[in-house]
Amino acid sequence: MQTLFIGQHLIFLHEVDSTNTYATNLLRNVNIAEGSIISTDNQTQGKGQRGAVWNSEIGSNITISCILKPHFLSIKNTFYLSKISALAIYDVLTELLPNSQFDIKIKWPNDILVNQKKVAGILIENNFNRDVLQYSVIGIGINVNQMEFKGLQHSASSLKLLTSHVFNKNDVLEKLCQHLEKWYLKLKGLKFSEIDEQYLNRLFGINQLCLFSDINNNEFNATIIGIDPTGKLILQHSNGKLYYYEVKEVKLVY
Repeated sequence: MQTLFIGQHLIFLHEVDSTNTYATNLLRNVNIAEGSIISTDNQTQGKGQRGAVWNSEIGSNITISCILKPHFLSIKNTFYLSKISALAIYDVLTELLPNSQFDIKIKWPNDILVNQKKVAGILIENNFNRDVLQYSVIGIGINVNQMEFKGLQHSASSLKLLTSHVFNKNDVLEKLCQHLEKWYLKLKGLKFSEIDEQYLNRLFGINQLCLFSDINNNEFNATIIGIDPTGKLILQHSNGKLYYYEVKEVKLVY
């Protein structure tokens, strides 16, 4: 692994309920090194946003959790961990997929789309001690060689489905660790403006009129203006006013 610390300590499990849960339990009992990766071929109770389940075909995909200890990051800036994780996955996909054929975008709050189909997802769980961020578990799933997505054929895809090529998962994992480390070091250097700029440039629907659904399943059109520092989606409604939405308050319909 050609990295400084991310991925240098790799724990591989043939099967586990959730890599995020395993990593969190490990952190409660062991002083494990920052950058440690928990990886599995079979995650039986994978977790997604909004309580969703992350289903992954056994042995076909990247299913990992990365342990970080960003004590330097204030509580109000924790969404930057989501931003750098998304940017890292974006960079991996641009290395593996020809830009001329594939439209790669980051969809708020935690998905990476290729040609408007979900190829990767992120779930971050943070632990605080008073006002200090003790550790973060960055859960990442990338659909690599999976060929079937039951019930999700129109919304999910994989690298193999997109290209008809079989990918070496170890190579994909190494690229992911390298890019995640690159962006984490930028975050550690407090390069918030650079991260914001790159994130917005890659954000699905930015400055476009999009269809949304609220918590009552009411649909409305609004323009995506950006993301505030806490991770809220900033939308401009037809009345010209700006509204700020938490993750559970609104869903992009596409």
